[in-house]
Amino acid sequence: MTVSIIGVGLLGGSFALALREKYPKMRFVGVDASVVNGQLALAKGIVDEVLPLTEAVAQSTLVVLATPVNVILQQLPTVLDLLQPGATALDLGSTKEQICVLADQHPKRAQFVAAHPMAGTENSGPGAAFRELLPGKNLIICDREKSDAECLKLAESLFRDIGMKLFFMTPQEHDLHLAYVSHLSHISAFALGLTVLEKEKDEQAIFDMASTGFSSTVRLAKSSPQMWAPIFDQNRANVSDALAAYIEFLQQFKQVIDDQDITTSLDFMQRANVIRRVLDGIEKR
Repeated sequence: MTVSIIGVGLLGGSFALALREKYPKMRFVGVDASVVNGQLALAKGIVDEVLPLTEAVAQSTLVVLATPVNVILQQLPTVLDLLQPGATALDLGSTKEQICVLADQHPKRAQFVAAHPMAGTENSGPGAAFRELLPGKNLIICDREKSDAECLKLAESLFRDIGMKLFFMTPQEHDLHLAYVSHLSHISAFALGLTVLEKEKDEQAIFDMASTGFSSTVRLAKSSPQMWAPIFDQNRANVSDALAAYIEFLQQFKQVIDDQDITTSLDFMQRANVIRRVLDGIEKR
């Protein structure tokens, strides 16, 4: 079986490494706009060969689109055009509605599976890929009923074989939920990083004074802007609503601090502490 990984970065590379661990005889072909990334993917054993997109898709049983979501929109029609009968294409994009709408317009829609692994780090590129990234994590598949039974079976079995937990929802549900549990946290980290850098002109002072709390909160600000800007754009309506709600709570928090209203401040934080129970419950599943 030949698998093409279009975009041999963190997600695509980690998926390939996890599959290679499970299926040592599986052949992997890399496709990447960066020659350096392609060479690194070869050196790291992520792929066996690097080819142009057209050549890679023509010989693949499975084609995995792991590029930024704006690039996926550009590549998906071409990949489906080139896809061989019986082959499967799937994407790993962090937004789903626009990608699924585009796929719906293609005559080979049934050969496509819309997927999103709920995993990642603040690092990017093939050098950041590691086989332990995806096992044990959640995977969301959207518009499952629109995929051919055999294509869906292949995708689902591979994800399960590397230890992922599968969930199913509509693209609209996916984008709404992700705006709150993923996209908003990245915006918060970017904003916090900008706030501190603007206020603290002496960068060494930041490093000297930063605690583990600051580091863990702002960690996501190290994420790739090339990946996240298109995500925010494609999911802008949901992200805007999430930001509005978040800003409202920030304004309320500012007001209680300005008013020296310790009682309300304590109430806010105690209500927020409920998230501990929610997260602990998720970890025990």
